[in-house]
Amino acid sequence: MAVLNKIRQRSLFLIVIIALALFSFVLADLFKSGSSFSAKSQNIVATVNGKDITREDFMQKVEAMQRQAGPNATSTQVINQVFEQEVRQAIMENQFEKLGISIEKDQMRDLLRTALATSPEFLNAAGLFDENKLNEYIANLKETSAEGYQGWVNYEKSIATNALQQNYFNMVKAGLTATLKEGELEHKLEGNKVDIQFVQIPYSSIDDAKVKVEKSDISNYIEKHKKQFEVEASRDIKFVQFNEVASAADEKAIIESLKGLLKDKVEYNDVSKASETIVGFLNTTNNENFVNANSDIKFDKRFVFKSTLPASVADSLYKLNEGQIYGPYKDNGYYKVSKVVAVKQVADSAKVRHILIPFLGSQGATPEVTQTEAEAKKTADSLLGILKADKTRFSEFVTEYSSDQGSVNNEGRYDWHPYNSMVTEFNDFEFNGNVGDLGVVKTVFGFHIIEIEGLKEKKKAIQLATVARKIEPSEATVDKIFRDASNFEIAIGKSNFEAAAKAKKYEVRPVNSLKILDENIPGVGSQRPIVRWAFEDDAKVGDVKRFNIPNGYVIAQLVAKHKEGLMSVEDASATVTPIVRNEKKAEMIRNKVSAKTLDAVAKSQNVTVQTATGINMKNPTITGAGREPLVVGSAFGLKQGQTSKLIDGVYGVYMIKVTKIENAVKLDSYQAVANRVEQQKLNVVSSKLYNALKEASEIEDNRAKNQIQ
Repeated sequence: MAVLNKIRQRSLFLIVIIALALFSFVLADLFKSGSSFSAKSQNIVATVNGKDITREDFMQKVEAMQRQAGPNATSTQVINQVFEQEVRQAIMENQFEKLGISIEKDQMRDLLRTALATSPEFLNAAGLFDENKLNEYIANLKETSAEGYQGWVNYEKSIATNALQQNYFNMVKAGLTATLKEGELEHKLEGNKVDIQFVQIPYSSIDDAKVKVEKSDISNYIEKHKKQFEVEASRDIKFVQFNEVASAADEKAIIESLKGLLKDKVEYNDVSKASETIVGFLNTTNNENFVNANSDIKFDKRFVFKSTLPASVADSLYKLNEGQIYGPYKDNGYYKVSKVVAVKQVADSAKVRHILIPFLGSQGATPEVTQTEAEAKKTADSLLGILKADKTRFSEFVTEYSSDQGSVNNEGRYDWHPYNSMVTEFNDFEFNGNVGDLGVVKTVFGFHIIEIEGLKEKKKAIQLATVARKIEPSEATVDKIFRDASNFEIAIGKSNFEAAAKAKKYEVRPVNSLKILDENIPGVGSQRPIVRWAFEDDAKVGDVKRFNIPNGYVIAQLVAKHKEGLMSVEDASATVTPIVRNEKKAEMIRNKVSAKTLDAVAKSQNVTVQTATGINMKNPTITGAGREPLVVGSAFGLKQGQTSKLIDGVYGVYMIKVTKIENAVKLDSYQAVANRVEQQKLNVVSSKLYNALKEASEIEDNRAKNQIQ
């Protein structure tokens, strides 16, 4: 009790102590996080003109896009695509808000009516769009599938956004005109022409070795042309790659293992306590089971023509008789042994037409698809029954029911196409049937009602049973590669990267100017971990790190860190040096030329006087010299018979004399030319307007900071 009384007496003191402790804990966390705003910043992927793109919403769209893109698209590619879409949407919405334009409910219905006008699910018996069917569809989605309904909401948003963008672009186009004065100017730029005589003293006439370009020259040029040399932060690295590849001993072992499968062998069975004969590939009668049990590639029952066989062994395989074997042979990363299982005559190509009825879950099914598999099958069978009685309705049914956009506009028809170009079930029906056959076939895309319209030129095809073994390193080889990488890493610590690599004859590969959001490392592929490491705050020049990559390792060293801002003199040297060198050469040429006439200049510089005719401002090119805008512009500033001073051009120093001036024919009206100028302006709106808006926008990209990539 005495203790409790003391605690009560000092309760205020304890409260203060606890409060201070909590405050210090929070303060420490703030210092650790960087700032009190870190939680907010970590939840913002980007800010575009003051509008935040949140991490949660962004990642949901990335996940949806990844599902849509499939396994072939890398996460970085998907993230970049979604980022560009979100930035574009934010920029355009900013414009919509400024102008006060939006899509209202009645406009949305009109847009949906147009977009879904040919979708069978929303058409009535008369073949017209039925809004009640659309309402039922949306209500059903809302009740039965949250994911499906969200997909529909996103679909509506995309339609609305596209419509708003089109409205915005049309408004901009409506404000673009060309005056008669612009038409007249265009006509003169094209039609005003001059003939000239000229002397060119090419920069190549002075040896590059005689012109010294200092670092200060390059630096001064960069300062005068800052906008051209603004660069993002970047990193330079170098690396040695250790690939887990099969050794010669590994390949030999794979070949021997395949040879061991050919003949029958007797093995003792511990279960039956008796010796058993294991039938080999030569004598087996169940080729499919044998291949599936012993091969890294499953049995393929399709027949193949000689043209589709590996070129290096096509002749050898194609001439085999049924039951004969060829191999082992090397093909596309595998060692293989092949047996001819069957030989038959197969049409070279086929012509068919079809109607595709998709169902929920079938590959490529759009959000508008509502039929189950059973319902789709029933629809297909029903249509087949009608078509068997009246094939003239095939085109009508294609338009009304088929979801295959690749063939709808061709009455459902796929003109002559080769064997094995369609999915297996589709291919088997068309090439195993006869012209005129009509039937229903199920594939991953749905139910196809197929009519065979033509089969062409039957020829020999063979069915192969192939036992394949992937050429890959053995465990011993993998262990050796690991040891080699580890030993190299240790050796770097004792000497340096280049010396350690040279001692083992490893190739050192440099990669310069890596950007913070880059993904690919040349020769290695997608390797975001390497890029992220190079940009870590605590990564120092000279640091070395090992990275696991598919089938091997990379040991990389950070070589240089380049800050955002102006390009360094060293990096700009390759671009700037030729420009500065030519400027110096131009000065040298002008200093040694004192003559005032073309003939005198030509004689003193051992060059010839040349002639160019029909030069215009629209295409400032001089025959025999190249594109020289400044020289051509100077020509149009001279009078007939007048000679210019020396002019520094792109390819040399020039002196020109105008020998003839021909003005464009005056027109009664320049309206037609003005119309052409206006059309040229309109043509660039779609390609340049958004880029101009983007360049003028304030975009804060936090992907790298928040480790989204």
